[in-house]
Amino acid sequence: MASYHIWTIGCQMNVSESERLGSGLEQLGYEKAKIAEDADIVILNSCVVRQGAEDKVTARLDSLKGYKRENPEGTVALMGCMVGPRTEELHKRFPHVEFFMRPQEFQSMLEFAANRQGLSCDSDLAMLIPAAPMASTFIPIMQGCDEFCTFCIIPYRRGREKSRPIEELIHESEMLAQRGVVEVTLLGQIVDRYGHDLPGSIDLSDLLKAINKIDGIERIRFLTSHPRDMNDNIIHAVASLDKVCEHILLPFQSGNDDVLKRMRRPYDMKNYLELIAKIRRDIPGVSLSTDVIVGFCGETEDEFQDTVNILKQVKFDIVHTSVYSNRPGTIASRKLVDDVPLEIKVARKNIIEEIQKDISSKNNAELVGQNVEVLVERKRRDKWEGRTRTNKIVHFEDDRSDWKGKFVELEIIKSANWSLLGALPEKKDSTNQKHLENHDFQDIDLIKI
Repeated sequence: MASYHIWTIGCQMNVSESERLGSGLEQLGYEKAKIAEDADIVILNSCVVRQGAEDKVTARLDSLKGYKRENPEGTVALMGCMVGPRTEELHKRFPHVEFFMRPQEFQSMLEFAANRQGLSCDSDLAMLIPAAPMASTFIPIMQGCDEFCTFCIIPYRRGREKSRPIEELIHESEMLAQRGVVEVTLLGQIVDRYGHDLPGSIDLSDLLKAINKIDGIERIRFLTSHPRDMNDNIIHAVASLDKVCEHILLPFQSGNDDVLKRMRRPYDMKNYLELIAKIRRDIPGVSLSTDVIVGFCGETEDEFQDTVNILKQVKFDIVHTSVYSNRPGTIASRKLVDDVPLEIKVARKNIIEEIQKDISSKNNAELVGQNVEVLVERKRRDKWEGRTRTNKIVHFEDDRSDWKGKFVELEIIKSANWSLLGALPEKKDSTNQKHLENHDFQDIDLIKI
């Protein structure tokens, strides 16, 4: 049987696109191979948001030269944000790669794969819904970004913003529910801008209300939000709709207004803090996560300290910290100077991570003794792992049942920096005693967004 292998790095949008391309290949009779060496078609889904991610893609591409020598009939393809509108340079660098596909533009691969099987391909790319999805899955509701923050390459790779019709997304959600999905995460580069390009006055809150009505879907999440576009309608939807989870990712990137101006972020920290206060007032128990970039062009020690002060003031549940890396083609690469030494960038990242470690630990400790609803996603290190509505990772032990894809109510009996330990009510005492004696509870990072 013909087979395929997809290697993915980067954001949840990439994960979703790989999953959907895989679904299309399986509809054409291809079987998923665990390793590239066993596949007829090998696809790399790339990310170039940071230099480190691009370096990993490049190394993986180079490693496939051996695959191509050993399998001359095999096919290597590159998709995702490493592929821009012009591919001449990529062809020169990676001559063993036959296909270069921009994000979401994988029709050529499906046509090629169909032809290899002696089939025709009339797939509707928008409706390549996974045939056997996980209980929690992603739904891309829009593509592209119109913001052009000076540090970001995404608008040049994913293009301008384009929302999918609300009727199409309702239908897709219904089909996913029929296939066992109980939680969906709505994806967009700036998800709060959903609908602004559609006829009428549709926004994200309208989509949340529509999906909230679908039988079988029990939880709804969305990301990533933008401080300018998180409006009252969306906040009210999170507060009032029973299936929408009380968790918001709201990047602020820097706590200094001058740095924000250099980044072309259209808000100041006064606006941002007022928004945080409103969200916490209107959505009781909400958890908040954010993104921070350290070492952006010209960032002084005082400007960095402003970011530290914001983190101490807001006390986010999760902070995703990245070291600024110059991305060729961005506004920053053309007009600003990447003048903060790497060792200072790394030191600043370490400072933030240590501060956040303490904040997260204290936030999580407040949950000890509370009962929480957890959607179980997998089993790892002999423990079940899942997430609360507020996106907290919880581990628990139970060898009597298969909990994957199911909801369970747990009492939190122990907290750590990035995760929690829960127990079924009847197993609480023995589980607690075991872990206190063996000290084998380990922190596991939340998925970076």
